[in-house]
Amino acid sequence: MFKRLTVVLLAALALSACDRVDPNSPLGQRKAIFKDMLKTSEDLGGMLRGRLPFDGVKFSDGAVKLDSLSRQPWQHFPQARDGGDSSARAEVWERQARFHDLARQLEGVTGELVDATRGQPLEEAQLKGPMDRVEAACKACHTEFRNH
Repeated sequence: MFKRLTVVLLAALALSACDRVDPNSPLGQRKAIFKDMLKTSEDLGGMLRGRLPFDGVKFSDGAVKLDSLSRQPWQHFPQARDGGDSSARAEVWERQARFHDLARQLEGVTGELVDATRGQPLEEAQLKGPMDRVEAACKACHTEFRNH
């Protein structure tokens, strides 16, 4: 009985591992970057909306991190659509010029957010506009190119 249970458990574990994305694949790398971008953006937005205590140093560090992350995922979109459980629509590969244009827009507004954090002490009211533009850039790309 113990051997049968062990075999069943091992088979279940092996099958569950088949659905996982290889973290070294382009899909796995961009998913990890997007996940980190989302967490960082949510923390920054949370500070500005009162869900998290506002901390100027953490906000500035987060803005720099988000700016750096905003420049990374695009290299992990190969020329042809890759396999796997991607949230990207086929339009990413069919309309690459537009996709890259929206990527550059995101990079621009995250750079503006970093610039807004250079003046000390930071005023939450001065950061709201730049952060709203970052969130709008994310949403614009998701609307056109992401399966929801």
